Amino acid sequence: MQIIDMADEHERLYCKCLEDWSDEMKEAGDHKTVWLEQKKKQGLRVKLARDDENKIVGMIHYVPIEHGPAIGADLYYVYCVWVHGHKEGVGDNQKKGIGKALLEAAEKDAESLGAKGLVAWGITLPFFMRSKWFKKQGYLLADRDGMMEMVWKPFRDDAVAPVLLRLKKKPTVKEGVITVTCLRNGWCPAQDLSFERMKRASAGFGDLVDFREIDTEEREIMEEWGTSDALFIDDRLIPTGPPPSYAKLRKMLESKARKLRARRSKADAGGAGS
Repeated sequence: MQIIDMADEHERLYCKCLEDWSDEMKEAGDHKTVWLEQKKKQGLRVKLARDDENKIVGMIHYVPIEHGPAIGADLYYVYCVWVHGHKEGVGDNQKKGIGKALLEAAEKDAESLGAKGLVAWGITLPFFMRSKWFKKQGYLLADRDGMMEMVWKPFRDDAVAPVLLRLKKKPTVKEGVITVTCLRNGWCPAQDLSFERMKRASAGFGDLVDFREIDTEEREIMEEWGTSDALFIDDRLIPTGPPPSYAKLRKMLESKARKLRARRSKADAGGAGS
């Protein structure tokens, strides 16, 4: 197994998170491809793990924290470390030390670029991007918000610990319709999938839904909201990890649509009787 830099020939696979066999990745659209072109200009780095059969089985991508969804300076921010773990495609390659090798390669690279440390986000629950795994690799807790943790490995004594972004506001709800607000960044196909499903579900309700898309790639917009990706129905935050199904999202909207149709019918009846 080798750790290599991403080349042009790998970009399509990278944008599908190594799951080019997945119909869900196709459903997520081309948002990550668009995001990649922007992030290349901002110093995005991508390392890939290649096995003895020349297959790409793992990835890590990181960017100067000033251009990532966190608060800090002179650090690099890890979006995610992912080792292919499905039976489909190149098969399950987890628990072989590939993630650790990718992280170590990113640390060496970031330090060689003058970074004072490497930062990652993690969650305390036992699934994707567990903060506990990073701590086993020598990472320290920098910040916590609920089940979300930010961990880091400083390279120098003068490094300053990073801070998590925290959700700062909720959407303004429009009277007389269902207000759907999608904050979309593009870096994560799972989040892009949630966006595409909600957009499709919303379209089926016509003028009952006011659908709003907010691109958080602009740093000021991301900091204004305090998050890179989020999904709201009215002012309710909808969990997107893992991505909710299209059927589930449509069911949520239908529940609100029934009440809205009833109110409209009642208002129309009242107007007709006056």
